[in-house]
Amino acid sequence: MKRERVNIIGVPISAVNMESCVTNIFENLEKIKGKYICVSNVHTTVMAHDDPIYYRVQAESFMSIPDGKPLSVVGKKQYPQMNRVTGPDLMRRIFEESKTKKIKHYFYGNNKENLEKLVSVLKRDWPWLDICGYEPSVFRDMTEQEEIELVKRINVTNSDFVWIALGAPRQELFCNRMKGRINGLMVGVGGAFNVLAGIVPEAPMWMQKLSLEWFYRFVQEPKRLFKRYAVTNTKFIWYLIMKKKPKHVGGNKV
Repeated sequence: MKRERVNIIGVPISAVNMESCVTNIFENLEKIKGKYICVSNVHTTVMAHDDPIYYRVQAESFMSIPDGKPLSVVGKKQYPQMNRVTGPDLMRRIFEESKTKKIKHYFYGNNKENLEKLVSVLKRDWPWLDICGYEPSVFRDMTEQEEIELVKRINVTNSDFVWIALGAPRQELFCNRMKGRINGLMVGVGGAFNVLAGIVPEAPMWMQKLSLEWFYRFVQEPKRLFKRYAVTNTKFIWYLIMKKKPKHVGGNKV
């Protein structure tokens, strides 16, 4: 169950591509249930660099896969086989694998309307999927008792995959907190629910290949994303150039 990681601005990102990622998951599925996978991008990597708690959450994951194109581009310098693994593409691939494997899926997060739209699309496009349950987020911090009840509702379904869409960093913090409590493999996929549901359009492939997906998303939601991209993209480039390692893991140089 060896999982290589590449050092990107001091944050450990899994050196995988789609094939190695999926193979690793299914070869170890019974062993890794109760653990979690982070779908990492520039934004989450910069957050992990700056925040020791979030760094630990990313580092303790079963895998932190390179959803963001810049991560795979940087990672290729150390591991040439590394390539991008996006949240929506990983979900599609796992759903295809479900056609020949007995796998149960639970979906948690987003709002009720969007979640029901997602489930409707999944049943249409992947009619063989065993969707054993789903529920929306409460969009606030849950009480301890509410979390206990949520864990019970999920675990009673005997789900193999528990797909989490709460947005970063909330979903990764949730997965880390639920490690060993929720019995299925948790995967924090953020906006992938809305992408697969057809609510949010995906960037054209040519833009994805040129690492311009962030710009496509920015055009869709400029007010919400301006600060994020202006700050995190600039920080990411600066940390790369200066080889600045997170202070909480020791030293300033990689």
